Amino acid sequence: MAGVGRSSRGAGKRGAVSSSSSSPSASACVYYATTGVLVALCVAGAYFLTSASSASLAGSDGVDGGGAVTTAYRHTTRSSFAYEVTRPERKAAPREVERVDDAAQGRTADEEGADEEHGDGDAASLDDDPRGKPDLDDHGADEEETKSAAVAMDAQRGEGDDNVPQGESRGTAVEEKSLDGGIEEESNAGQRQREEEQFDRGDGGTSLRREAQEEAQVGEGYGMADHLPELEHHNEGEELLEQQHQPEEERGNEAEAHTSESDAGGEGSAEDKPAELERTEEVVDSLPGEEDRTEVSATAGPDYIPCLDNEKAIKKLRPENYRRYEHRERHCPDEGPMCLVPLPAGYRRPVEWPKSRDRIWYSNVPHTKLVEVKGHQNWVKVSGQYLTFPGGGTQFIHGALHYIDFLQQSARGIAWGMRTRVVLDVGCGVASFGGYLFERDVVAMSFAPKDEHEAQVQMALERGIPAISAVMGSKRLPFPSKVFDLVHCARCRVPWHADGGALLLELNRVLRPGGFFVWSATPVYQKLTEDVQIWKAMTALTKSMCWELVTIKKDRLNGIGAAFYRKPTSNECYETRRRQQPPMCSDDDDANAAWYIRLNACMHRVPTSPSERGATWPAEWPRRVRAPPYWLNASQAGAYGKPAPEDFAVDYDHWRRVVDKSYLNGLGIDWSRVRNVMDMRATYGGFAAAMRDHKIWVMNVVNVDAADTLPIIFERGLIGIYHDWCESFSTYPRTYDLLHADHLFSKIKERCAVLPVVVEVDRIVRPGGSIIVRDESGAVGEVEKLLRSLHWDVRLTFSNNDQGVLYAEKTDWRPEMLADPS
Repeated sequence: MAGVGRSSRGAGKRGAVSSSSSSPSASACVYYATTGVLVALCVAGAYFLTSASSASLAGSDGVDGGGAVTTAYRHTTRSSFAYEVTRPERKAAPREVERVDDAAQGRTADEEGADEEHGDGDAASLDDDPRGKPDLDDHGADEEETKSAAVAMDAQRGEGDDNVPQGESRGTAVEEKSLDGGIEEESNAGQRQREEEQFDRGDGGTSLRREAQEEAQVGEGYGMADHLPELEHHNEGEELLEQQHQPEEERGNEAEAHTSESDAGGEGSAEDKPAELERTEEVVDSLPGEEDRTEVSATAGPDYIPCLDNEKAIKKLRPENYRRYEHRERHCPDEGPMCLVPLPAGYRRPVEWPKSRDRIWYSNVPHTKLVEVKGHQNWVKVSGQYLTFPGGGTQFIHGALHYIDFLQQSARGIAWGMRTRVVLDVGCGVASFGGYLFERDVVAMSFAPKDEHEAQVQMALERGIPAISAVMGSKRLPFPSKVFDLVHCARCRVPWHADGGALLLELNRVLRPGGFFVWSATPVYQKLTEDVQIWKAMTALTKSMCWELVTIKKDRLNGIGAAFYRKPTSNECYETRRRQQPPMCSDDDDANAAWYIRLNACMHRVPTSPSERGATWPAEWPRRVRAPPYWLNASQAGAYGKPAPEDFAVDYDHWRRVVDKSYLNGLGIDWSRVRNVMDMRATYGGFAAAMRDHKIWVMNVVNVDAADTLPIIFERGLIGIYHDWCESFSTYPRTYDLLHADHLFSKIKERCAVLPVVVEVDRIVRPGGSIIVRDESGAVGEVEKLLRSLHWDVRLTFSNNDQGVLYAEKTDWRPEMLADPS
């Protein structure tokens, strides 16, 4: 418009001046003077017209002058960490008290009032949005405003820049930051698109509300007050309800944090991180509600495990402690670490199961020592960008499946996947044995120490196989007694016969009566002097323990042999032994006590009463996962205060409804990306039982200060572990896709601070992984603030009275690492 106006005005001026000239000389002078005036007028006119046009365009956006630009993060699929939305910030009306509920939206009171006048069409579009919430008396209007903005932005993203009307564009720029862009990302693009379309039809929100209404009736009196008829939906980039209760200064700090995330985050940022950080470094970050910056430090490389890498404590050990492998045991710092573990250079989203069993990204676990030492045994090899796992092991170089079938054919009664469901694999290596047992419907708890065989457990977890870092040393394993159907050792390098057989007696404690111990090692089938001596010592020890040597079989294909021992099912042998060595444990020795309990070279009596746990073999899988254990009786109080069998049944039904009606469809989780799951406070294992038909496995954690329900979890054919969340978990960083915390944080805050637990959550979860928190509203709010300070993407929150639920995803953000000034 400015160019057109300038041309028409110039033509009129020139015509008027030319008609007034009367002589050639005068005409020349007048001509040049007129020309100069016209040029000046044209320049001035162009200036005023251009200014008016710019002002009108700026005014259309409601911005006086150059508006500030803010950055926000919208709800996305798991295919990317965030959509970055940049738009001009709008100023509030001068008569209003400025209240910015979302720094990214910048909405004003006048605009909210105008949007309330929209017709039924906008309301209908919001009703179909599963990310929306039911009408709330306090926040209904605000939520409709934010959802209208979300719908508009989604429409703009789909139409493309060329098709967006001028009045709707307003400088909006959307950039999707893909996590890895690799083969696995492309393979699931269609699945994620279908899930998004399903959410757009409103299936998720409806199921969440229906679950809440049903659970309100079922859970009464069972302490499961986590029912959700009221929904508060939080999305980055939309109006955040909790910010109504935040001071303005805190909201400003969060806005700055998001801006720094957009600068530091993204796919390529991980490549700028050092591969190893062997020196002490400082992480500087600010937390919600703190005016001063918090400085924390630790010797934190990408593979940092606080309780296993405590060099200060390990240096204090004596030589005899090393002989008992105490330097490989847990030595936790006095206070929980407050540092964030960096990402290895080039980290990318893990390969999905089941492909991950055969290959993982080398950049995620950049260790090659096992390739050099064990490559000839088909443990692991390097193949381009991948570490590949041919499925072999020291005792089964021709493949784990052949070896697994060889074991079943050698001893009657093993019956993989029916009678034998839960296995303990000692000295697991890269856990190929446990990985292939999934094909026989068996779940194995694999463990190995963090030793010179670098990252073997880390590789196992990256492959999607259950494993923990642990050692058979001076303390009991973190499991109850009589829970494993079979214990397996394939060249696990454990001196079973040493120290009066203390380590083999620990296996006796955790092995179910009638269960097998499979020992596949050179003393079984070789005749070297050392092997012969070890075999004689093992023979004497196992006889004194009343273990039956069922058979010795040789696998000619692999050139190995295995001995099959069985634990007795009665006390008759114990009572008729000539020498009471090893001795029987005293009556006050709790066989289930396992958290930091030193080994005791003794044996517990076998239960024989029909009502005792361990007297009868569990039902075959999968029936055992559904039915209450036979030894639960109505005279026992359950974890929720009702008779134990009733508690068990209600818990199972409760989690089936929650999983089916909320978790699978209502949270926006891309379950094709989920393999390694941890239930941080498991109780009966109902959550894991409800997920058993999906391609995941669940590590059920029973807290040491909670009711001891871990035996019930194992009886159901599931796996679990004792743990104290006031300490770090014995796993590598970035090893779990999903954590589930049911009333964990409200309980843990009675014993220790919540912040170190949240930092531990950040260490355990992979970038792109997530956490579901179900807890009291105050605890949920505290966790939410801490997760936001760590730049997690808080996707959804719900509340009902004093109970709440939160779902958040971890981004790839890491703070700047400052070198130690010393």
